[in-house]
Amino acid sequence: MATETRVEAHPGSRAGQHVLEIYGPITVASVPAFQDAVKASTGAAMIVNLADVPFIDSSAIGALVQAYVSCQRSGRKLALAGLNHRVRALLKITSLDVLFATFGTVAEAEAALA
Repeated sequence: MATETRVEAHPGSRAGQHVLEIYGPITVASVPAFQDAVKASTGAAMIVNLADVPFIDSSAIGALVQAYVSCQRSGRKLALAGLNHRVRALLKITSLDVLFATFGTVAEAEAALA
């Protein structure tokens, strides 16, 4: 049984911040929805909440790197929030953990990016 993945976007609690809430695994099947949400995101800072993401695959790693590059090119800030041990370990194994500012919660990310 496949798990449905949802991506919901909304303004953050602080001006200029945009939050992407991801529900479900980020895999090759759900990456296009994530990429569309990243492209549509506005504001000076984007926070990707991964608290409800049980795992990610290699296509998700690529999509996260694309989001990072896009934010760097446009002078925007990017933060990841709510990473579980599996996602955090995958970023560490791939040495990509150094690219991303990570926080335990969206609220912590919002405060740090203010």
